[in-house]
Amino acid sequence: MGRKKKDKQVHYTNVELLSAGGEGHALAKVEGKVIFVKYGAPGDIVDVQIVSRKKRFSLANITAMHKESDLRVKPFCEHYGVCGGCKWQHIDYKAQAELKDTWAQDCLQRIGKVEVAETLPIIGADEQQFYRNKMEYTFSNKRWLYDGENIEDLPHTNALGFHAPGRFDKVLPIVKCWLQDDMGNQIRNFVFDYCIENELSFYDLKEHTGLMRNLMLRNTKAGDWMINVVFAKNEDQNIQKLMQAIHDKFEPKALNYCINEKMNDSTFDQEFINYSGDTDIQEELCGLTFNISPKSFFQTNPVQAEKLYNVAIEFADIQPTDVVYDLYCGTGTITCVAATKAKKAVGVEIVEEAIEAAIANAKLNGISNTEFLAGDMKDVFNERFYTAHGKPDIIITDPPRSGMHPKVVDYLAYVAAPKIVYVSCNPATQARDLEMLDAKYKVVKSQAVDMFPQTHHAENVVLLELR
Repeated sequence: MGRKKKDKQVHYTNVELLSAGGEGHALAKVEGKVIFVKYGAPGDIVDVQIVSRKKRFSLANITAMHKESDLRVKPFCEHYGVCGGCKWQHIDYKAQAELKDTWAQDCLQRIGKVEVAETLPIIGADEQQFYRNKMEYTFSNKRWLYDGENIEDLPHTNALGFHAPGRFDKVLPIVKCWLQDDMGNQIRNFVFDYCIENELSFYDLKEHTGLMRNLMLRNTKAGDWMINVVFAKNEDQNIQKLMQAIHDKFEPKALNYCINEKMNDSTFDQEFINYSGDTDIQEELCGLTFNISPKSFFQTNPVQAEKLYNVAIEFADIQPTDVVYDLYCGTGTITCVAATKAKKAVGVEIVEEAIEAAIANAKLNGISNTEFLAGDMKDVFNERFYTAHGKPDIIITDPPRSGMHPKVVDYLAYVAAPKIVYVSCNPATQARDLEMLDAKYKVVKSQAVDMFPQTHHAENVVLLELR
């Protein structure tokens, strides 16, 4: 292994990549320093160039490959390495799952320093492509240029696709995405071609001009589609013609549009107008039906979500006399599933629209033993909440990637429910929270679930019982 300096850039040669690291990069240690290598695989021997330095680690690109890892496979997507998604396409899927499992359990031991009585193997995904039920695309009049492209050779600079990594004002034109059912590619490409042929203006992300802004596609396991088009201004004639063209071509279950004249892309405070079909679509999970509106949060991999929920419910082992709290309940999916087995299930979520959807979902399924409350968990999960809803026998918590607020963790310890089931999309923050609960709770079981093949992300479910 050698080190070279050229033009103030640091290069290392013959570096062996040891394991999977943060953000899906491969990890190496050189001269006692931690280096994360983009698009590397454990077992690679490579030359690297440092592109970014932090206090505790550096980030590097591969400049030469001396030996490929046995874990490597050929990436299947033409946009791999450019769009910034699906960073693990170059790693065999079985190895992906094993790396995620190792990472999740390593977080518990290294960060949380907790003992786990039983670790169950990760639940992998049967489908590693076309598994998402929601994709969002951005229109831009300033497209990103791929290697070998020259702007003077292009007929236009419009694009419909994903933001280029690190560039809010540039969009990568996408030909085929492997994340959502291939019908999504047909819809996106049709909309793009229509806009080009009819000279509809694409949004300028800096100047905030142009008509076409965003395209959101949702689908269900049963094959129903929702198409939502977001316009930046009200050009009614152009809007109506495009919406009719989409309707005539695809006849989706739900076809909606929105006029968002704000400076940002958020549509949670905007009104969606139904053009044809229904406004919403419905998905089935764990034998229940859930409504999905244009603005709903819903698990983006429904097949794996069902497996995740089954693990959580199995760990909880809910009895007909149990009171269950579901913290960070979203639109009430786990709350409703738990309620079918419990005396009562209580869901809490900060987003009011999600709570409204949760109430509607309970009603849709004829479930009457649920209670829902909207509010910030650190403010509402307190003695008053406990008194109003009764002593919980089981607490299920599924917080965002940042984990639980320390006040929530402290109150969990105070309430001392016999069992806690902690569902996490970030095992690192889960481990931090478990360490805070370690004096009161022991970790009985842990199991990871792969929700997002071709990425480094994994969910982890942990069962805690009072010591």
